[in-house]
Amino acid sequence: MIRRIFPLLICALFILSCSLPTRGILPTNDVTISPSQIPSTALAAQPTYYPGELVDYLAQPGDTLPSLAVHFNTTETEIRAANPNIPQDATTLPPGMPMKIPIYYLPIWGTSYQIVPDNIFINGPLSVKFKTSEFVALHPGWIKDYLAYAGGLTRSGADIVDLVALNFSISPQMLLTLLEYQTHALTDPQPPETKYMLGYNDIEHEGLYLQLVWAANILNNGFYNWRSGHIKTFEHPDGKLERPDPWQNAATVAIQAYFLEKPESEYAFATGPDGLAKTFKDLFGNPWEVLEAHIPASLQQPLFLFPFHAGETWSLTGGPHSGWGTLEPYAAIDFAPPKNVGVCEPSDLWATALADGVIARSETGIVVLDLDGDGDERTGWNIIYLHIATDGRVGVGIQVNAGDSLGHPSCEGRGMTATGTHVHIARKYNGEWIPADGTLAFNLEGWVAHDGRKQYLGTLTRGSETITACMGCTNFASKVTAGQ
Repeated sequence: MIRRIFPLLICALFILSCSLPTRGILPTNDVTISPSQIPSTALAAQPTYYPGELVDYLAQPGDTLPSLAVHFNTTETEIRAANPNIPQDATTLPPGMPMKIPIYYLPIWGTSYQIVPDNIFINGPLSVKFKTSEFVALHPGWIKDYLAYAGGLTRSGADIVDLVALNFSISPQMLLTLLEYQTHALTDPQPPETKYMLGYNDIEHEGLYLQLVWAANILNNGFYNWRSGHIKTFEHPDGKLERPDPWQNAATVAIQAYFLEKPESEYAFATGPDGLAKTFKDLFGNPWEVLEAHIPASLQQPLFLFPFHAGETWSLTGGPHSGWGTLEPYAAIDFAPPKNVGVCEPSDLWATALADGVIARSETGIVVLDLDGDGDERTGWNIIYLHIATDGRVGVGIQVNAGDSLGHPSCEGRGMTATGTHVHIARKYNGEWIPADGTLAFNLEGWVAHDGRKQYLGTLTRGSETITACMGCTNFASKVTAGQ
């Protein structure tokens, strides 16, 4: 009966979603700000709850029971007991589903004010029709005439924004908002005097491109740590602790994490109604008017093969690690062919398609396989392959079947590090990276990925069998054969 009720509930929520409050049920908290930075919308005080008190919550896109248990300082078992309509195999929860969650109050919760929704933070369906270069050309700011070398080419400011948006899968609208808020990139013709325009004073991050790379890394780390339930507490520069409000969304926590190193008054203003949220609204309108949920209820990974031909034995050389960049999300795993482990030399073996699809991107070191067939990696399921050799690499627009050859594993890739010939694979759905471990763990022919104690460690398990990652090396425990 529960399984019959749950799909009906999903349909009902879809019909009613247009009338749901844009913020949900959100208890609020005082924010310390300077007198000149009082937000136009006052934030009320956070209530205190009895241990285990049931509170109202509307499920947000991408919510899972493990992450909600961490956010509310409770357990999955207690949440299920209060919500018996949730089936045992539920993955992502239906957006807008009313829930009762047992809460265990912690006194250091931060503001509940939500800055932007998750669907506009990620480079997903809402960015498909957005043209960064056209938008930038309409504004007088310095970014319009900016030129710099990035990703192997001399690029305009708009093209640099698009490059970072594509690689990190953060929307160009979000990156432009950040640039406008911090540097007036769209409204001030005078360029910043510093090469560290976003405030990261590191000699290896000079200029717009590398400053945005740093920012995107921090933003994604905050977003996916909250999404996975890994963030529990922030520590501010003065030692003050803050636990993100349990009702928060991942995009807001990402922005809070980004501004965390600022003085308290600057942090509070940037993350309040008159900060980054106002800048976004001034540029693009009210983001909360678009209630499109980019992560549906009960999302399931399609059936995937290993990224090499059946009968071949490769080594798991990287357990869950960063899909792109150096921090969360740990969306990727690595495999190396047997003769090339730990050395960068050509391989005559092939990286192959995990499933049927069309090639959405093919460039130095990169192939993107789009499973929904529209050729746009911002929609549906997409598989990102890194370190694919130029020689023999499949072209854009080619239709492939599961198991077809896509290119040779290598060490190739601009701005990518590799200790040996291998292939790196990661998943996105509607622009959101899907962590390799967790509720929607990477599953290749029944082998399921699990985190290790740090990046690149970890395992694949199938029943009682375990494959253990060997970083940059190979041994018996790291070998796995496709098609068995």
